[in-house]
Amino acid sequence: MLPTVAEVLDLPELRQGKPRVVAGATGLDGRVRWAHVAELADIAALLNGGELVLTTGIALSDAPEALARYVDELAAVGAAGLIVELGRRWRDRLPSALVDAAHRHDLPLVALDVETRFVRVTEAVVARIRDAQLAELRTTQVIHEIFTDLTTAGAEPAEVLREAARLTERPVVLETMAHQVLAYDSAGADPVSLLSDWAERSRAAVQSGRTRYHPEQRWLTTVVGARGDDWGRLVLVSPTAPPHRHVVVAERAASALAVNRLAARDRESLERQTHRTLLTELLGGDADPADLAARAAGLGVALTGPLAGVAVRPRTTSAAAPALESQQALRDLSEAIASAARKAKLPALVGVVDDITVRALVVLPETGADAVLGQVAAEVRRSAPALPVVIAVGSAARSPGGARRTLSEAAQVAAAALHLADDRDVHRLDDVRLRGLLHLLRDDERVTAFVERELGALLDDRRLLDALRHFCDHGGNKSAAAAAAHLSRTAYYAQLARVEQLLGVSLGSPESVVSLHVALLARDLADPS
Repeated sequence: MLPTVAEVLDLPELRQGKPRVVAGATGLDGRVRWAHVAELADIAALLNGGELVLTTGIALSDAPEALARYVDELAAVGAAGLIVELGRRWRDRLPSALVDAAHRHDLPLVALDVETRFVRVTEAVVARIRDAQLAELRTTQVIHEIFTDLTTAGAEPAEVLREAARLTERPVVLETMAHQVLAYDSAGADPVSLLSDWAERSRAAVQSGRTRYHPEQRWLTTVVGARGDDWGRLVLVSPTAPPHRHVVVAERAASALAVNRLAARDRESLERQTHRTLLTELLGGDADPADLAARAAGLGVALTGPLAGVAVRPRTTSAAAPALESQQALRDLSEAIASAARKAKLPALVGVVDDITVRALVVLPETGADAVLGQVAAEVRRSAPALPVVIAVGSAARSPGGARRTLSEAAQVAAAALHLADDRDVHRLDDVRLRGLLHLLRDDERVTAFVERELGALLDDRRLLDALRHFCDHGGNKSAAAAAAHLSRTAYYAQLARVEQLLGVSLGSPESVVSLHVALLARDLADPS
């Protein structure tokens, strides 16, 4: 980093001149790009900005207006400061016109009370500048190497942002072009404060060019995208104008994110990854609800009002197709659900959280929720007609704290509904009735013991189990059950007699039939095969 005017004044070569700041002290933190000895009244025309000008003043006029014009011109070209050695032109003080002009522009004006060898000063300043430039080059090289390694390793966005926050010690946020937060690293800051009213603040930071510093928002922003497809923006929170290395970090992080996106085109979208992370944390139950609500709000999903968990399961499982094809089907299904929610104007978090289910947390309207959910279900089925699905909804929750319950309930209903012949648009807990209850209790050891006690003698005989299942499914109507089993009545009746013999029960007893039917349902839910 280039030295400041204050740091230059602290160099031994200048300290021996006993420097005194007589004006423009507020500009001492300005950066010095070069030191220039000039005994010309019109030197400004030869400067490029950032120079510290050293002079004895012998070429300057005594006229106040000429001295004011001299300082005005230096300030106009962005000079870092003016150092005047006393003794040759002015003996013990600088003219008030020179001082007043420097005050007006906050241009550091320094008087040297002792004769100073300017050549040594310029050598020291140039050496300091070159050291700073070399250090900057080394830092830039390290930054490039870090992000190159992340890119070649296929690092996820969270890893890229974590590294950017570490290198800058500043919060970093990745957002969509619609100002929705996809990922962030707060660098130890309060995430709720960081993401509060994000979309509104982001819209105020209008982008021009690829990278820009916004002093009003105190943000450094750079566009994320490649091959003409800009899809996001990286925001580095920067209370002051960022140094060059922070700009390099932001731009290299944006490049790594863009490459990750290109490489992940055949995987789930970045938005789905972000939603999946939030849903997983909600289901885990350990995260801070306020933090999760702030992050969801940053994604444009304000978790206020009625919340409903939704679970969508394909009726075909991964056992029926290669694992990669199954996962791709779930990813396609999650995009279809997200699209359907957008069309219905329902804010929703949607993601694949396991190998069999797409989960969603939907913010419902206060009225007409059933109709809107039916509209979403119809749109999902229309978007993926080749993939039969079960869509289940949990009972409404009124706060983010209830999200885990409604999400879990929806998944339980979906699992139970897979075994129903009822192909309604949306299933709820009331719809799955006894199957829903048994599904909730399927891991209870008392239910397992009940199944073994009721069906123990038949558990290794699939033929007799199927005969009993047909009998129960048809309400004890033996003729209908025989037809469903594709057996003659004589053969089927013989199987039922064998069931009664092995179990020691009468199938003419309604209580026995109910007990056996419940045991069959519980077994099927525990072992769908």
